[in-house]
Amino acid sequence: MKQSVVVLDLEGVLTPEIWISVAERTKIPELRRTTRDEPDYDKLMRGRIKILHQHGLKLSDIQEAIGALRPLDGALEFLRELRALTQVIILSDTFEEFAKPLMRQLEWPTIFCNRLIVEQGRIEGYQMRQEHPKRSSVRALRSLNYFVIAAGDSYNDTAMLLEAQAAFFFRAPDHIQKQFPQFPAFERYADLLWAIKGALA
Repeated sequence: MKQSVVVLDLEGVLTPEIWISVAERTKIPELRRTTRDEPDYDKLMRGRIKILHQHGLKLSDIQEAIGALRPLDGALEFLRELRALTQVIILSDTFEEFAKPLMRQLEWPTIFCNRLIVEQGRIEGYQMRQEHPKRSSVRALRSLNYFVIAAGDSYNDTAMLLEAQAAFFFRAPDHIQKQFPQFPAFERYADLLWAIKGALA
């Protein structure tokens, strides 16, 4: 039997959407757009950075908003039970500069994410670990002879879901579920955990 690993998206699966929280805190509705709305991640990030510059917002402003976030209800308990069963890696398009306070609250799971380019406190750009980081990570794990189970909620998760040997949506919007009907969709952690246990078996 192959060893297994579960890969999870972060925002929308374990934590609130960071940029929606920033939008609410700054009262800038344009920042509410996420990968649930825009499948082109580069276009989304370039738009976000332009908006931050227009409003004079710096990295510290974003980090202040993130500092007030808490994991979704039940997320930590779900993660604890899952990590007792198998290895877990968070695959996220967020950034190291954003993730740390959330990882602390989730008891420091392993996370693969990206880095921001910051100059004098301003976010000037971002650096992806590699092209198609989520899909590439799943491919790399499979090349190590792991059986990979994935769960996510957005357009930017579908590549890793397609690459995994078992994959699920968790609280994904209806329009995304309809475009990818091959992935069972769940709304409760207990149901997602049941599905993952079934895949592990």
